[in-house]
Amino acid sequence: MELQTNVDGADVHVHEHHHDEHEHHEDGFIRKYIFTEDHKTIAKQFLILGLMWAFMGGAMSVIFRLQLGFPDFNLEWLRPILGTWINETGKLEQEKYLALVTMHGTIMVFFVLTAGLSGTFSNFLIPLQVGARDMASGFMNMLSFWFFFLASVVMFTSLFLETGPASGGWVIYPPLSALPEAVPGSGAGMTYWLISMALFIVSSLLGGINYITTVINMRTKGLSFSRLPLTIWAFFLTAIIGLLSFPVLFAAALLLIFDRSMGTSFFLSDIYIGGKPLHHQGGSAILFQHLFWFLGHPEVYIVLLPALGITSEIIATNARKPIFGYRAMVGSMIGIGVLSFIVWAHHMFVTGMNPFLGTIFMLLTLIIAVPSAVKAFNYITTLWKGNIIFTPAMMFSIGLVSLFISGGVTGIVLGNNALDIQLHDTYFVVAHFHLVMGSASFFGMVAGVYHWFPKMFGRMMDDKLGYVHFWATFIGVYLVFFPMHYIGIAGFPRRYYSFSTFDFTKSYADLNMFISVAAIVTFSAQGLFAFNFVYSIFRGRLAPQNPWGSNTLEWTTPRVPGHGNWPGAIPTVHRWPYDYSKPDSDKDGFSDFIPQNIPFSQTPHSNFENENELIAKQEGKNAGGNQQHHH
Repeated sequence: MELQTNVDGADVHVHEHHHDEHEHHEDGFIRKYIFTEDHKTIAKQFLILGLMWAFMGGAMSVIFRLQLGFPDFNLEWLRPILGTWINETGKLEQEKYLALVTMHGTIMVFFVLTAGLSGTFSNFLIPLQVGARDMASGFMNMLSFWFFFLASVVMFTSLFLETGPASGGWVIYPPLSALPEAVPGSGAGMTYWLISMALFIVSSLLGGINYITTVINMRTKGLSFSRLPLTIWAFFLTAIIGLLSFPVLFAAALLLIFDRSMGTSFFLSDIYIGGKPLHHQGGSAILFQHLFWFLGHPEVYIVLLPALGITSEIIATNARKPIFGYRAMVGSMIGIGVLSFIVWAHHMFVTGMNPFLGTIFMLLTLIIAVPSAVKAFNYITTLWKGNIIFTPAMMFSIGLVSLFISGGVTGIVLGNNALDIQLHDTYFVVAHFHLVMGSASFFGMVAGVYHWFPKMFGRMMDDKLGYVHFWATFIGVYLVFFPMHYIGIAGFPRRYYSFSTFDFTKSYADLNMFISVAAIVTFSAQGLFAFNFVYSIFRGRLAPQNPWGSNTLEWTTPRVPGHGNWPGAIPTVHRWPYDYSKPDSDKDGFSDFIPQNIPFSQTPHSNFENENELIAKQEGKNAGGNQQHHH
């Protein structure tokens, strides 16, 4: 055991492991791979379960797009998979259509883009990039995954209930969620949904506490907050947002269970079923909306911030340039985190709220566009005149920036309460959040997989398959969601089972069909990624220690780090993580990057006669295009 001094001057104990002392040699299969406390293995568990959910959630969207795009199509061939969800006429049951929409939203938002994205990369990168042996609490980390696994089992089981899974929309508004007798999916399916989400929230809170504690207390010597990679800033702020907002959804779920099972009336008032009044009175469904969206809007950034952090790291590495405006990037993430808590009621402009209150929420909503724009601007300026290496991870990161901008612009439209009242619950809203939140975050997740796959599995994914996957997905996403803005403005409402009975929608039947075809093709392209991922784990080309020429600490570990991450002492940090293409760095034997653990004394740059000469040399280097691919 060695005594080190951390960045705040406090003495901390650092446990040293040597090759012959590694505990994992004695661990059996179950302890090593299933009930593991190693953050890297837990990250892989989150990733693989998250990807399985992603394919299931995507398949659900394909099924209901078939129904929407081809309402007269016979779906009899799906009966072996969906059973009684397909009726005698070969059509999808109307109640089951709403159940599919509900489960698709729940799975994608919570199980894929929260657990799959944040659970994977927070777990994998926080200890490696801050220079820690593991998470603050390995046991809590293990519990975090297993609570997610239990939540997954409960949610998956609900698909096989006779009455079907929850079908009140992923936002589960009362009274559909509060009255077990409202629709078939309001019964046992909704109970399973609430239990699953309660378990999921426990998982998120256990993980978040661990991430925050690890970043604050376990940074290696020299790693001040001003030297943290932007990935760690993003995961850290995401964990804080989750810790403050998820308990509110937990409270809402608990009160819903009371209304359903114990005769209370928190969210119910003056309800009639079949002409007969129920005994509920005094509650308010609007109260539930406040509680739900107090989580629901921060949830957008719980999903988006980790993807933005991953993108920052990948763009700086592959543009071979320091990230533009590091402090502005950190400030914008903090600003987004704070503002995300005070804009929730922009989801509720149509609830009859006081117009003055609506105006305040409109202003706050438009203000949150400012830090988002700062991030977009800084990404573009980092790319500007960079010696860009187009790896698949870089392609997906640039794709994220594109989706973030194009989806964010429509957010400004919806943030205006006068316009939102017209567009609320139309496909315009669906198009907006699928671009800016759903697709952008998914692009960040996939970029992270391509970039850190060599460190996770010690092998490289296939680049050519990665490029095909990128172009098919990028073009496909725009073909799916761009036309939705038009049918949304035309008045297509969300969550409708069929548009074939309305005169005003018939003129858009071809466009609706086009969206469905694009969705099916885009989903099919994800099979390339699945094949590439699984094949590369076992048969991929062996990865070098630092294939991308990155500066952060995880690339100083062995090719596949064991339990404890570093076999010897933990490296000390001497610089920030974005020392790329420094003037004259190639004379110091470091090519165009200088890792964080290299002391300044080892990089004796030549003295330039004046600042103009230094600038001229740097501009000449950029113009020359120092194209080095670090495979």
